[in-house]
Amino acid sequence: MSSKDLSAYLPESVPSGKGFRMAIVYTEWNREIVQGMFSDCRQTLLSFDMPEENIYSVEVPGSFELTSASQMLLESNELDAVICLGCIIKGETPHDEHIASAVASGLTQVAIDYSTPVIFGVLTTLNEAQAKARAGGEKGNKGTEAAVTALKMAALRKKLI
Repeated sequence: MSSKDLSAYLPESVPSGKGFRMAIVYTEWNREIVQGMFSDCRQTLLSFDMPEENIYSVEVPGSFELTSASQMLLESNELDAVICLGCIIKGETPHDEHIASAVASGLTQVAIDYSTPVIFGVLTTLNEAQAKARAGGEKGNKGTEAAVTALKMAALRKKLI
């Protein structure tokens, strides 16, 4: 098993967050894992000069609710991106597959409908150990990765629109 940091990036390739407004929507479900992702996501945005007052944070019960919360945020705020953070861990039934598929499709549709980046920072793992490895462990932090992606996509949107 590789110990590669999946969240590695070149800081010089990341645009400044100055002037951008973003929301981070994160889940209560698997709180211990998601909180680490949320903290790193927020800290990454701040480290790229995003003003603290331009970061909106919203907690939702579970990953399924990320889609509707993203839509509500985009309807009620001028945002440059919405970052969605959650963790879906495989269980004894295929429930995880249905949730992951619905969330991925739903967030994609919201992004298309609002012409605004909606970042899929949702872990879909086979077990808790894999989730922890990707939420601040040896595999990096999906929250950091989602923040970097949001900054890059917000800058692209600004350039194109």
